[in-house]
Amino acid sequence: MDLSNLKPAEKSVKNSKRVGRGQGSGKGGTSTRGHKGAKSRSGYSKKIGFEGGQMPLQRRVPKFGFTNFTRKEFKAVNIETLEKLAEKKGLTTIDIDTLIEAGLIKKNSLVKILGDGKLTKKLEVKAHAFSKSAIAAIESVEGTVVKL
Repeated sequence: MDLSNLKPAEKSVKNSKRVGRGQGSGKGGTSTRGHKGAKSRSGYSKKIGFEGGQMPLQRRVPKFGFTNFTRKEFKAVNIETLEKLAEKKGLTTIDIDTLIEAGLIKKNSLVKILGDGKLTKKLEVKAHAFSKSAIAAIESVEGTVVKL
């Protein structure tokens, strides 16, 4: 085996003629680009969203309102859900990892504990935010609230 025997793997190389290499190649002249127009010229690249001169979708659709890019989205969890989770798994501390394992939130979610429902167990709850009613309910049964 030597360099003259080497061939690329089967079907790994397109079997098409090289364009723009003179009239003798069979693909010279306009080099399959047709006559005139932006597409025939070197350096042509179509803008993203270009629709051939038709008004592009991103300009046709009406725009309104304001999107606050600094807004924080919290996943709400009620204290009655925490109560059920604590009873089911026999927990005294509920934190983000516990809620992720239970399937209540996703990995990078911010969590806010809301005060809907009754709490009877003494729990240590760790979360990113709490409503006033949730803090009152947790502390009324001598539990602790830890903000992350």
